[in-house]
Amino acid sequence: MEFAVTMRAFEAWLPPAPAKILDIGGGPGRYSIELAKRGYDVTLLDLSQGNLDFARHKADEAGVVLRDTIYGNALDLSAFTNKSFDAVLLMGPLYHLFTPEDRRRAVHEAMRMLRPAGMLFAACITRFAAIRDSAIKDPKWLVEHRVVAEAFLETGVLRIPSDKGFTDHYAAHPLEFAPMIEQAGCLTHALIGVEGVVAGVENNLLQLPGEEWDAWADVNYRLGHDPTLHGGAYHLLYVGRKPE
Repeated sequence: MEFAVTMRAFEAWLPPAPAKILDIGGGPGRYSIELAKRGYDVTLLDLSQGNLDFARHKADEAGVVLRDTIYGNALDLSAFTNKSFDAVLLMGPLYHLFTPEDRRRAVHEAMRMLRPAGMLFAACITRFAAIRDSAIKDPKWLVEHRVVAEAFLETGVLRIPSDKGFTDHYAAHPLEFAPMIEQAGCLTHALIGVEGVVAGVENNLLQLPGEEWDAWADVNYRLGHDPTLHGGAYHLLYVGRKPE
């Protein structure tokens, strides 16, 4: 559902192909490859060489070409020329950066890459996602790790043992995310809870045929804009524009 709703946001807000897109921290390239299929000129940057190698392999399998796959850090985009992209995706780094200074720096670097009127898409994990996930998968966690849970709710930083699946991350409070990006001069167009009303309970929907699945994705895209649902989503997607 996250992918389906995010793609609907791209369809609504991205400039027409073949616009130039920089996918910062795009990992194994799922969005990069899908956008390349749609005719976009995509450069993928990631801090993991393994992710980049995997993305090139999957791009070859899909029969698409990424302009480049670059090993690099969201905090330092000095390898690129200012104002050289029509859109920038910052879909992963902000929940792997643990200090406000680093998160602000990543946003400023992304904004520096955008041409005037260029579009920024940024994602975060929400503050309450881990609590919701615990209720579904490991209800004892909240009691057995009460001190950790309380510190997480206060700070947004969650350290996770390496054998538990996901990695350490920063989870933003729903009310802080858009203002943090706006501080870099971005003009907000939308803030979307990308799982909509089915966060954590979408397994039944994954079995639906195309038309029925699309109906659920459409309604979640629409309802995801409702700020009263943002705290219940796992991820928020910010959509904004650099001033002209």
